[in-house]
Amino acid sequence: MEDTIKLALPEEILLAVDKPARYTGNEMGCVIKDESGIRIRFALCFPDLYEIGMSHLGIQILYEMFNRRDDVWAQRVYSPWTDLGDILKEKDIPLFCLESQRPVKEFDFLGITLQYEMCYTNILQVLELSQIPLLASERGEADPIVIGGGPCTYNPEPLADFFDIFYIGEGECSYDELFELYNSLKDEGNYSRAFFLHEASHIEGIYVPCLYEVSYNPDGTVCDFAPRYEDVPGTVRRVIVKELDEAVYPTSPVIPYVQATQDRIVLEIMRGCIRGCRFCQAGMVYRPNRERSLETLKGYAKQMMDNTGYDEISLSSLSSSDYSRLPELVNFLIEECSARNVNISLPSLRIDAFSLDVMKKVQDVKKTSLTFAPEAGSQRMRDVINKGITKEDILAGSEMAFKGGWSKVKLYFMLGLPGETDEDMKAIPELSNEIAALYYDTVPKEQRNGRCQITMSTSFFIPKPFTPFQWARMYPANEYKRRAALVNETMKEQLNRKSLKYQWHQTDVSVLEGVLARGDRRVGAVILKAYEKGAIFDAWSECFDNDIWMAAFKECGIDPDFYTMRERDVEEKLPWDFIDVGITKAFLVREWERSKQGIVTENCRAKCQGCGCAVYGGGVCHA
Repeated sequence: MEDTIKLALPEEILLAVDKPARYTGNEMGCVIKDESGIRIRFALCFPDLYEIGMSHLGIQILYEMFNRRDDVWAQRVYSPWTDLGDILKEKDIPLFCLESQRPVKEFDFLGITLQYEMCYTNILQVLELSQIPLLASERGEADPIVIGGGPCTYNPEPLADFFDIFYIGEGECSYDELFELYNSLKDEGNYSRAFFLHEASHIEGIYVPCLYEVSYNPDGTVCDFAPRYEDVPGTVRRVIVKELDEAVYPTSPVIPYVQATQDRIVLEIMRGCIRGCRFCQAGMVYRPNRERSLETLKGYAKQMMDNTGYDEISLSSLSSSDYSRLPELVNFLIEECSARNVNISLPSLRIDAFSLDVMKKVQDVKKTSLTFAPEAGSQRMRDVINKGITKEDILAGSEMAFKGGWSKVKLYFMLGLPGETDEDMKAIPELSNEIAALYYDTVPKEQRNGRCQITMSTSFFIPKPFTPFQWARMYPANEYKRRAALVNETMKEQLNRKSLKYQWHQTDVSVLEGVLARGDRRVGAVILKAYEKGAIFDAWSECFDNDIWMAAFKECGIDPDFYTMRERDVEEKLPWDFIDVGITKAFLVREWERSKQGIVTENCRAKCQGCGCAVYGGGVCHA
């Protein structure tokens, strides 16, 4: 192996593109291996910009885990920005991985993280620039096996035509078995692409879409979904790590040259959530709730502070307040971080569990704005979505925050929730006004840090698979605009309106995301057509063009309203029903009915609700 790796791009190209350090590799912590002992080359792709992908913990975990094997070299590749994308096409330069600067098409596997639906056209860009056929059916023996993983695999069907394999569940579980299968077939001389995929389908958590066929009813709904061969499983079961302390964790992550979106140490304290919010896919599909031990987290924190030089550490989980050893962990971090001048970030805190003592201690290191997510303005809607907090909880938490020295609070809400009325929407600025009033009522004038700022941010509700709201309808873009305008106008009527600020999400993007989230295999043709017509970086507002997508739907003869504007019957066969995530459909139906009655369901730690995840034999289900 050469002492220095030759860059895939000549200097004149690097000087011509924005942020050339996105493409040069050789960062601190990146893994360079002697190629002579490598049997499997695995390209890990996050289909968005380098600085977005470098912030993703899942990629870092797989990078660490794969590279601990002597026979595997995992390397990274990200979506090139449009400037370099155009140059690669024009000059016929294949997309390459950062570590070796070698073309992705020369790798054995290309693993793509499916983090959000609006990156789907970027996936096709990565494949095209890598000079890999877009359709799995057109790939040959020399092409990499293309694997999709991440949260969007809980409905992989819109992408089924483009992937050879989908990995359903947590990445630490089945990859070793997949690699051993690949190596054994190579050793025996029995390897072929088709045979490998067929045998891989027997590994838990592995879904090979070409081995299944779908039929549809006259009304467009799914009629049947079945394997093509008797030995291929009819159900694909999600895989999870039972004991997080035994899982691999990246304590020496790659340090990017370009500032990443999340430019800090990430300490994952637990997975899953006990709360059961009915809109939240992550809270359902990452069940059961599992924690890392306090001693393990202390060790990880020290190692990462030693190895990275970051000036901030952030706790990662769906609901950090619910980590059972949070006070002890925060006290340890306060002491450790104070000595190192490292800031502590505590996201995902529940407003009803936010300790004034913890706030004050963290404030001593660095004071920032606080973020809470009431999700709905009225108590009625919070009960519908099973948020599990009251108006009194919200006001009490806000008062503690103001007394703790904060004057800026960000509040996240959703519009378009099932059963939402105009009064529920108006309650968003009304609640925000009450919070602002608390600041002026409870903080003496001489102690105020200027005017308080309450920022309301609304996204539009998108029904996701494996949630109690997976059967809910959406609304046309114009209706979402009306709802946002109603919140905005109500805000202007509030007494403390000068302390209130309102932001809302794009409406067209939300509707499209709804189609992609619950679509079937037929939607794949629309994704391909939209990409061919120029759709790329759809998650970026400056790039998204809704007209392209609407033209693609029309040319493919597919009505997007079919996937968004109707409430689905609980008896309808859904495109993702072949996946077993551990949660029973009976539980989801029960929660869907309870939402219509506004009945709150207790959290998992207070009382087991029999969702089905006890079958995994770990976590809070067996605590």
